[in-house]
Amino acid sequence: MDAELIAPCGMNCGVCASYLAMQNGLKTKGFAKSYCAGCLPRGKNCSFMKKQCDLLGKGLVRFCYDCKNFPCQRLSALDKRYRTFYHMSMIENLEFINEHGIDQFLKKEAVKWRCPECGEVICCHNGVCFSCSLDKLRQKKKYRWDENG
Repeated sequence: MDAELIAPCGMNCGVCASYLAMQNGLKTKGFAKSYCAGCLPRGKNCSFMKKQCDLLGKGLVRFCYDCKNFPCQRLSALDKRYRTFYHMSMIENLEFINEHGIDQFLKKEAVKWRCPECGEVICCHNGVCFSCSLDKLRQKKKYRWDENG
Protein backbone atom coordinates (compact mmCIF):
# COMPACT_ATOMS: atom_id res chain seq x y z
CA MET A 1 0.00 0.00 0.00
CA ASP A 2 1.24 3.45 -0.95
CA ALA A 3 0.14 6.84 0.42
CA GLU A 4 0.32 8.32 -3.09
CA LEU A 5 -2.45 5.90 -4.11
CA ILE A 6 -4.94 7.30 -1.58
CA ALA A 7 -7.09 9.78 -3.47
CA PRO A 8 -8.45 12.92 -1.79
CA CYS A 9 -11.95 11.37 -1.77
CA GLY A 10 -10.70 8.43 0.32
CA MET A 11 -10.49 5.93 -2.53
CA ASN A 12 -7.54 3.58 -2.23
CA CYS A 13 -6.51 3.46 -5.87
CA GLY A 14 -4.25 0.52 -5.00
CA VAL A 15 -7.30 -1.76 -4.70
CA CYS A 16 -9.07 -0.44 -7.82
CA ALA A 17 -9.68 -2.80 -10.75
CA SER A 18 -8.01 -0.50 -13.29
CA TYR A 19 -4.90 -0.06 -11.13
CA LEU A 20 -4.62 -3.78 -10.36
CA ALA A 21 -5.14 -4.64 -14.04
CA MET A 22 -2.19 -2.38 -14.87
CA GLN A 23 -0.02 -3.73 -12.04
CA ASN A 24 -0.67 -7.32 -13.10
CA GLY A 25 -0.42 -6.73 -16.87
CA LEU A 26 -3.87 -8.12 -17.59
CA LYS A 27 -3.96 -6.87 -21.19
CA THR A 28 -1.00 -9.14 -21.96
CA LYS A 29 -2.98 -12.04 -20.42
CA GLY A 30 -6.02 -11.63 -22.68
CA PHE A 31 -8.16 -9.26 -20.62
CA ALA A 32 -9.70 -6.07 -22.00
CA LYS A 33 -9.47 -4.12 -18.75
CA SER A 34 -8.68 -0.42 -18.64
CA TYR A 35 -5.46 0.68 -16.96
CA CYS A 36 -4.99 3.50 -14.46
CA ALA A 37 -1.96 4.53 -12.41
CA GLY A 38 -4.16 6.16 -9.74
CA CYS A 39 -5.64 9.62 -9.34
CA LEU A 40 -2.65 11.40 -7.79
CA PRO A 41 0.06 9.72 -9.88
CA ARG A 42 -1.86 10.75 -13.03
CA GLY A 43 -2.12 14.33 -11.73
CA LYS A 44 -5.92 14.13 -11.56
CA ASN A 45 -6.27 14.88 -7.81
CA CYS A 46 -9.51 12.88 -7.70
CA SER A 47 -11.25 11.43 -10.75
CA PHE A 48 -14.54 11.07 -8.89
CA MET A 49 -14.84 14.49 -7.31
CA LYS A 50 -12.66 17.12 -8.99
CA LYS A 51 -15.25 18.33 -11.52
CA GLN A 52 -17.75 19.08 -8.73
CA CYS A 53 -15.26 20.58 -6.29
CA ASP A 54 -13.14 23.66 -6.87
CA LEU A 55 -10.88 22.80 -3.92
CA LEU A 56 -9.99 19.43 -5.43
CA GLY A 57 -9.93 20.70 -8.98
CA LYS A 58 -7.30 23.28 -8.03
CA GLY A 59 -5.43 20.90 -5.70
CA LEU A 60 -6.07 23.06 -2.62
CA VAL A 61 -6.81 20.16 -0.24
CA ARG A 62 -5.08 16.82 0.21
CA PHE A 63 -8.18 15.06 1.57
CA CYS A 64 -11.87 15.91 1.46
CA TYR A 65 -12.02 16.05 5.27
CA ASP A 66 -10.08 19.33 4.99
CA CYS A 67 -13.21 20.91 3.51
CA LYS A 68 -15.83 22.62 5.68
CA ASN A 69 -18.56 20.81 3.68
CA PHE A 70 -17.21 17.31 4.43
CA PRO A 71 -18.88 15.06 3.54
CA CYS A 72 -20.51 16.83 0.62
CA GLN A 73 -23.51 15.46 -1.28
CA ARG A 74 -21.37 14.08 -4.13
CA LEU A 75 -19.00 12.26 -1.76
CA SER A 76 -21.95 10.90 0.25
CA ALA A 77 -23.55 9.50 -2.92
CA LEU A 78 -20.26 7.97 -4.06
CA ASP A 79 -19.71 6.51 -0.60
CA LYS A 80 -23.17 4.93 -0.60
CA ARG A 81 -22.46 3.25 -3.95
CA TYR A 82 -19.11 1.92 -2.75
CA ARG A 83 -20.54 0.68 0.58
CA THR A 84 -23.39 -1.05 -1.27
CA PHE A 85 -21.43 -2.70 -4.07
CA TYR A 86 -17.71 -2.69 -3.22
CA HIS A 87 -17.23 -3.42 0.51
CA MET A 88 -15.62 -0.08 1.32
CA SER A 89 -16.50 3.40 2.53
CA MET A 90 -14.59 6.43 1.37
CA ILE A 91 -15.99 8.50 4.23
CA GLU A 92 -14.88 5.88 6.79
CA ASN A 93 -11.46 5.81 5.10
CA LEU A 94 -11.16 9.59 5.40
CA GLU A 95 -12.33 9.63 9.01
CA PHE A 96 -9.77 6.93 9.87
CA ILE A 97 -6.96 8.82 8.11
CA ASN A 98 -7.94 12.05 9.86
CA GLU A 99 -8.00 10.36 13.28
CA HIS A 100 -5.11 7.88 13.01
CA GLY A 101 -2.92 9.10 10.15
CA ILE A 102 -2.07 7.75 6.73
CA ASP A 103 0.51 5.20 7.96
CA GLN A 104 -2.01 3.43 10.21
CA PHE A 105 -4.57 3.53 7.41
CA LEU A 106 -2.15 1.89 4.99
CA LYS A 107 -1.40 -0.87 7.52
CA LYS A 108 -5.12 -1.51 7.98
CA GLU A 109 -5.70 -1.56 4.23
CA ALA A 110 -2.84 -4.01 3.67
CA VAL A 111 -4.57 -6.49 5.98
CA LYS A 112 -8.11 -5.84 4.70
CA TRP A 113 -7.27 -6.31 1.02
CA ARG A 114 -4.67 -9.12 1.30
CA CYS A 115 -5.43 -12.20 -0.77
CA PRO A 116 -5.68 -15.22 1.55
CA GLU A 117 -4.20 -17.46 -1.16
CA CYS A 118 -1.10 -15.61 -2.36
CA GLY A 119 -0.79 -12.49 -0.20
CA GLU A 120 -1.19 -10.04 -3.09
CA VAL A 121 -3.97 -7.43 -3.23
CA ILE A 122 -7.61 -8.27 -3.94
CA CYS A 123 -9.77 -5.88 -5.92
CA CYS A 124 -12.36 -3.77 -4.10
CA HIS A 125 -14.63 -3.87 -7.14
CA ASN A 126 -15.08 -7.64 -7.25
CA GLY A 127 -13.12 -9.32 -4.45
CA VAL A 128 -10.85 -11.12 -6.91
CA CYS A 129 -7.07 -11.35 -6.75
CA PHE A 130 -5.70 -10.30 -10.13
CA SER A 131 -2.51 -12.18 -9.36
CA CYS A 132 -3.65 -15.72 -8.49
CA SER A 133 -7.35 -15.86 -9.44
CA LEU A 134 -7.32 -15.12 -13.15
CA ASP A 135 -9.61 -18.10 -13.86
CA LYS A 136 -12.18 -16.68 -11.47
CA LEU A 137 -11.79 -13.27 -13.08
CA ARG A 138 -12.40 -14.79 -16.54
CA GLN A 139 -15.62 -16.45 -15.30
CA LYS A 140 -17.11 -13.33 -13.75
CA LYS A 141 -20.17 -12.09 -15.61
CA LYS A 142 -20.63 -9.02 -13.44
CA TYR A 143 -17.93 -6.68 -12.32
CA ARG A 144 -19.08 -6.87 -8.71
CA TRP A 145 -18.67 -9.04 -5.64
CA ASP A 146 -20.63 -12.28 -5.51
CA GLU A 147 -23.67 -11.97 -3.25
CA ASN A 148 -22.03 -14.26 -0.71
CA GLY A 149 -18.63 -12.54 -1.02
